[in-house]
Amino acid sequence: MLLGIDTGGTYTDAVLFTEEDGVLRTAKSLTTKHDLSIGICDAVNRIMDREGDQIRMVSLSTTLATNAIVEAHDSPVCLIMIGYDKGSLERSNLGTAIGKNPYVFIDGGHTPLGDEQSALDIDAVQRAIDEHAPNVSAFAVAGYFSVRNASHEETVRNLILEKTDRPVTCAHELSSGLDAPRRALTAFLNAQLIPQLHQLIHSVDIMLQEKGIKAPVMVVKGDGSLISAQTALERPVETILSGPAASVVGAKYLSGASDVFVVDMGGTTTDIAILMDGEPKLSEEGANVGGWRTMVKAVAVSTYGLGGDSEVALNRPKKGLTIGPRRAYPISLLAQQHPGVLGELQEQLRNDRIGEHDGRFALKLRELNTALTSLSRLELEIWENLADGPVALNSLLERPAMAGPLQRLIDRGLVINAGLTPSDSSHILNKQNNWTRDGALFCAQLFLRQAQRDNYLLGVTPDDLAEMIYQQTVVQAGKTILDTAFIEENIPKMSNTQSLGMALLDNALNNKSDTTTNTPLLDFTVKLGRGVVATGAPSAIYYPEITARLNTELNLPENADVSNAVGAVCGGVVQKYTVMISSPEKGRFRTHMGTEQKNFTVAQDAIDYAKSHAEEKAYQMAEESGATDIIVEVDQFDKIITDAGGDQLFIESAIIATAKGRPVLMG
Repeated sequence: MLLGIDTGGTYTDAVLFTEEDGVLRTAKSLTTKHDLSIGICDAVNRIMDREGDQIRMVSLSTTLATNAIVEAHDSPVCLIMIGYDKGSLERSNLGTAIGKNPYVFIDGGHTPLGDEQSALDIDAVQRAIDEHAPNVSAFAVAGYFSVRNASHEETVRNLILEKTDRPVTCAHELSSGLDAPRRALTAFLNAQLIPQLHQLIHSVDIMLQEKGIKAPVMVVKGDGSLISAQTALERPVETILSGPAASVVGAKYLSGASDVFVVDMGGTTTDIAILMDGEPKLSEEGANVGGWRTMVKAVAVSTYGLGGDSEVALNRPKKGLTIGPRRAYPISLLAQQHPGVLGELQEQLRNDRIGEHDGRFALKLRELNTALTSLSRLELEIWENLADGPVALNSLLERPAMAGPLQRLIDRGLVINAGLTPSDSSHILNKQNNWTRDGALFCAQLFLRQAQRDNYLLGVTPDDLAEMIYQQTVVQAGKTILDTAFIEENIPKMSNTQSLGMALLDNALNNKSDTTTNTPLLDFTVKLGRGVVATGAPSAIYYPEITARLNTELNLPENADVSNAVGAVCGGVVQKYTVMISSPEKGRFRTHMGTEQKNFTVAQDAIDYAKSHAEEKAYQMAEESGATDIIVEVDQFDKIITDAGGDQLFIESAIIATAKGRPVLMG
């Protein structure tokens, strides 16, 4: 037996699987972010009893890394940039991504040929470590042209490890690409994600001990392949889009489809990928998550902040609604877990005075790691107020000064707002019944009281509002598929500046599939060229209507709601290693391998050496990632130009070794 686990923003899924029989049993449990082990153990307990000794592999996929970036929940990180100029902050949105996190420019770095451009300022590095280590959870180190010579990054890493117990990410270990600001961005994001991956894998270890499971643990990468848990802890950024990648692998297995859109709608995000000839399309430029273009090779996934638990808000300029991109805790779920919430909602409805925050609550999302996170006085006051469960925002924000501290706690992923969501509207419309409908209904009434006080949504009933939320979710979800299709076909993305196109697409998506109204004056329709495989818990509610409006076929396979967990056990191990060969001058050829550079006078000698080293390194990486039966393929990509005299000039060569294997199973 193989055990697949997917930890998402709302649910944790578990699947028991065998290669002979496929899916045996499935289970879902609410993700418990304050202690992930609770949700993981609950999901696994639902499908297992005393079968721990029969489990030969445990494999995880997760959307935690993706969600953390999309929702801007992060851990404090210090980025040390060696040899970078200050203008690099303006490129690749690096400065925006760093935000209020500390960053330091250090003299040093290398040239494109791997030579030292200036000496590393050791004293400045030591000052930066002493100043920032007490206030950050990790360090990221990015050296200029470190992919051609990583010695400065390695020196800084060693200094940090000597002086602190903070984990360190070096940029050259994550990508061989030459885009320095984007490489620094990738290292920075990796460092931010380390605490979350540590929490996940530690929680899985607790479950394994409880169930007596001694099987190896694997984690799904963003390209759908697997790595060992230890490798994931060192390079968590590679698990960006892990959940969507696992969903694509699972969707292919469950549906048998080969040329389709794969849509995974969860609680926080909607992720869309494309299967071409049975293989997921990969992003050659690197995963794009939450507006940040990383250098992580991954399935080409478009990620949108739209899910069953997206926050519903009033769009005052358009006198309508917006859904997302931030997640809110559904009131129907909150009322089920904390019955006192129903009484608070009813008390707000009885009050003649309409509160500014009626129908909304705050609750702790995860426990505070005091060793890594410090709180201000007001933040600590809010944190202590939330110790015993959710608190109504009207009470929590009686003093205006508390709004800023609360938002900072939300931004750091420590606290979440609870309010009206599409999941609540589905309960009101009886499309979903697993939580408390009354909580959703009371919250909708309070939402309408506030809107109608300001002359919005006049005459709208709670049932009408729930239908509006459903329809708005359908329209926004339909646009995410069209956006993905536009990107694939190199058509400019929809925007408000393309007013005619937007109006026509709105017209098409707002035409209900079962409409009985009079024939419209303008009947504009859209037809997708491929069908849609829909996965994720909310998909069965929304995608029959979405695909009807897009005039395409819907494949909603059995076990679609646990597709990620299925995909987690269906992948193999793939690792790549690149050696670059440059030519500093005519008749000299230099191989670049981490901190080692080696010169040759004959090009073929350099190529042979690079191929041997790359093959050995790729094999080692695959083995360390938990693979067996490893096969390595080596490719060579030369960049040669012809000068004015007709002579061929060698510029550089990339030697790429790809190691593939199947995961090691216990026994």
